[in-house]
Amino acid sequence: MLEAFIQRPGTLLSKAQLEDHLYAFGSEIESNTIEVYVSRLRKKLGSDQLETVRGQGYRMKAL
Repeated sequence: MLEAFIQRPGTLLSKAQLEDHLYAFGSEIESNTIEVYVSRLRKKLGSDQLETVRGQGYRMKAL
């Protein structure tokens, strides 16, 4: 997931785009998997680095 954010800093990535980046086609995906990974990234990078745009997705601030 970090790779997806680093490749597109400042770009809004939807939950579906992040799921596609993480999983192979046809894989079972739990409903809160993306939220868990975003939470873990926030703990490692700092809470101000990842922005949540409600109902649309997530965006990493440009470094």
